[in-house]
Amino acid sequence: MSTRDLDVSLGATGVGGLSTTEMVLNIGPQHPATHGVLRLRITADGERITAAEPVIGYMHRGAEKLFEVRDYRQIMVLANRHDWLSAFNNEVGVALTVEHLLEMEVPERATWTRTLLCELGRVLNHLMFLGSYPHELGAITPMFYAFREREEIQAVMEEYSGGRMHFMATRVGGLLHDLPEGWLDRVDAAVASVRSRLPDLVGLVLGNEILQARTRGVGVLDLDQVLAYGVSGPIARASGLDVDLRRDEPYLAYAELFGEDGPGRVVTREAGDCLARLEVLVEQVEVSLDLVLACTARLRELGPGPVSTRLPKKLKVPAGEHYCASENPLGFNGYYLVSRGDTVPHRLKLRSASFNNVQVLREMLPGAVVADMVAILGSMFFVVGDIDK
Repeated sequence: MSTRDLDVSLGATGVGGLSTTEMVLNIGPQHPATHGVLRLRITADGERITAAEPVIGYMHRGAEKLFEVRDYRQIMVLANRHDWLSAFNNEVGVALTVEHLLEMEVPERATWTRTLLCELGRVLNHLMFLGSYPHELGAITPMFYAFREREEIQAVMEEYSGGRMHFMATRVGGLLHDLPEGWLDRVDAAVASVRSRLPDLVGLVLGNEILQARTRGVGVLDLDQVLAYGVSGPIARASGLDVDLRRDEPYLAYAELFGEDGPGRVVTREAGDCLARLEVLVEQVEVSLDLVLACTARLRELGPGPVSTRLPKKLKVPAGEHYCASENPLGFNGYYLVSRGDTVPHRLKLRSASFNNVQVLREMLPGAVVADMVAILGSMFFVVGDIDK
């Protein structure tokens, strides 16, 4: 067979006249015992990716259908599980949606406590990714540093709620209970401890020359793709999208915290690459720690008071519909509630951040080499349960 015949039989001619053919590779799915199962179907021409398709649904949880057969108190159990790294933030989103249809005013002390717990949850979320992302690139040590800091925050969250992962501290109309005696002081101490040691972790991650080489200029996500796919959160802000619902459509106590005299600020970058996404997470941890301290100071000013609203034994939500979006650690988290005046939701649709953030991989991966695929995938900061809701 001649060389020309060989080229025709293989169906493609590569760079420099070398004959090549495309390969279809399965990245995952991982074993069901792991914390999330995502599959990428990649088409590669040699080392270069030509097409990528995220394949989801391996751990479909059916949360939206389960919402319809549980009353408004019970749905909190489902709400904090789809994104298990942002459990408390998820609970608050549901509570705010229900409270809007009830036209219920939540005690101010509960509002500030919710805000405080949301920001502690944001720090927990970001520290997880700051430790796990370098681990995916081969650096083991940052994970230990990240978990050391997580345990400081985890301890105060556990003291308040009794849970380490699924806190179940939110109730329609407020919170589970008031703050334990001396708890605000322990929160301040935990923040001070994390802040004093955080440079160690940041130095290991952003100060690592190998990590910088693996992430700078890799996996660039431009602003047009962000807008087309509805990408949100730290990933979108790393591509220059200056949007944060805490500032732009404030809820809880964020209007004051992101006001002129408040410590809140929106962290953005312009590069849109893997390194920029990592830098946004690091800086957002600092901002969240500032917000936590502002909340503890305000709660001391408020003094003792109610943290919940008395509810009837059978909680019926008036007929109507409402959509409520919150700025979760991974991006926009929205609940669209339709009520027919019953004790259970007629429909409760969840708009999760991870779903959109993963779908854009089909645009980002083509053109990259297979070796960079892990770096890009890990920098998208998703939770699979949040995709397969």
